[in-house]
Amino acid sequence: MKAAEKIRAGRSAPDPGTTRAEERTLKGRTPAESRAAMVQVVLPNDANPLGNILGGTVMHLIDIAGAIAAHRHARSHVVTASVDSVDFACPIRVGQVINLQAEVTRAFHTSMEVEVKVFLEDYIKGKRRLTSSAFVTYVAVDERVQPIPVPPLIVRSAAEKRRYREAMGRRKRRLILAARARRRSQEEVCDA
Repeated sequence: MKAAEKIRAGRSAPDPGTTRAEERTLKGRTPAESRAAMVQVVLPNDANPLGNILGGTVMHLIDIAGAIAAHRHARSHVVTASVDSVDFACPIRVGQVINLQAEVTRAFHTSMEVEVKVFLEDYIKGKRRLTSSAFVTYVAVDERVQPIPVPPLIVRSAAEKRRYREAMGRRKRRLILAARARRRSQEEVCDA
């Protein structure tokens, strides 16, 4: 195995010529190291006229929880590159608790896929119900907002390995959709 492959796999130290910052960046991390959780009560200013949390508010919270997980994995600034579709299975009402769980599922060269699950939490009954989920892609950037390498993801459990494999298929679909969007935007004339 080449030195670079060992680094990506998180099993070896980098070449002697690398700096300490590069060593820290290239050291593999587990999904558990990126885990983030957010909990908050749904307030009236978060809701639509029916008393349900706004979809845009849920998406905003998904982006925040996902970014925290990506920050923890990359230990750098991150920017949101894409969000897969978000479906809302059931409403979360004013006074109820929204609980978000986020975790990195795969790291690529400069980007990471983060799965964010949204739950309605009934704190009286002590139960949670999945209401929505999304896969969000973040790119690690430096202070000049230039992409930088991210550490490899070290997966151990069967579930982590499955999510890791499945992430490649989602990435391929995202890249196809992004290429189509770029072509469309190049074909259209944008007025400033």
